[in-house]
Amino acid sequence: MQAVLLAAGKSTRTYPLTLTKPKPLLKVANKTLLEHNLNNLNNIVEEVIIVVGYKKELIKKYFGEKYKNLKIKYVEQKQQLGTGDALLTVEKHIRNDLISLYGDDIYSKNDFENIIKNKYSILVKKVENPELFGAVLQNKNVLINLIEKPQKFVSNLVSAGLYKFDKKIFPLIKNLEKSKRGEYELTDAIKSLALEEKIYCVRSRSWIPIGYPWDLLKADKILRRNKNIIGNHSIISGKVKNSSIGNGCIINGEVKNSIIMDKTIIEKNSIVQNSVIGENVYFSGKIIARNVVYSSSKNKSIKSQRLGAVIGDNVRAENVTIKAGCKIWPYSVISNQTIKQDYVKEKSK
Repeated sequence: MQAVLLAAGKSTRTYPLTLTKPKPLLKVANKTLLEHNLNNLNNIVEEVIIVVGYKKELIKKYFGEKYKNLKIKYVEQKQQLGTGDALLTVEKHIRNDLISLYGDDIYSKNDFENIIKNKYSILVKKVENPELFGAVLQNKNVLINLIEKPQKFVSNLVSAGLYKFDKKIFPLIKNLEKSKRGEYELTDAIKSLALEEKIYCVRSRSWIPIGYPWDLLKADKILRRNKNIIGNHSIISGKVKNSSIGNGCIINGEVKNSIIMDKTIIEKNSIVQNSVIGENVYFSGKIIARNVVYSSSKNKSIKSQRLGAVIGDNVRAENVTIKAGCKIWPYSVISNQTIKQDYVKEKSK
């Protein structure tokens, strides 16, 4: 069996972290999102086809052509024309049965084992915010309808973006028309398939969706099981509590409930709470979290629970106070000030 990981998107909702790397290479519990999925797919499928696009060379360089027992193949989606178009790019490489999944959410081995038990399956889970997903209507665990981001409540059961198909899905994708978003939606093809075949709804207990930067903190906490993870060659002389510290970091200050990525320095007397700090960052100052924070994303104000700040790669922030909910763009250099709103550089390297 083969697995197709959709990993071509630009992911503007996770800015500033994805200005310098594709979203599937963001890390939680010191492993990339793609690594978590590849680890759980190992020995379940023989080959993984990764659909790449945005900053594709970084993904290819990171994983190469083999990961553990998995063969890896790359197919490029040249234009961002939706999930249906992304899956269609792999048609000629598919032998018969396949698993399709988002490359930037996290699925468990149990999810993969259960999804392959039926000829056609969709992974589903109950959530508190179904308006952000594809709402699922089902009868006796068989899919009846799939409504993308419903404006009115129809169900709190949603699609997790993990499916079991065979080659029958491809002609249905080819018959699609573009949605209002100007994309070919995989969910539309699935609805067409449901008119011809039984698609079984498989419940997940452990799907971790990653939509915004602060979702990384939730995933990190779950995967670490509330313990610290310290990367290789990191030096800790300060305090670290309930956090992931990447490789080659120097932590002289206090870090709590946070993700600190590789080669980052948190200086003495600094405080970092509930924050995501990118790679190769120098930080001295304070980030104090608040329980309820509104942070901007794609010109919308998004509510987050318990958040400090999000700092992109290669930032130098010296003697600063960053207010909760703020985001700092990559390559920014700031000093001796209080940051009360997103610090956006017009051009990032």
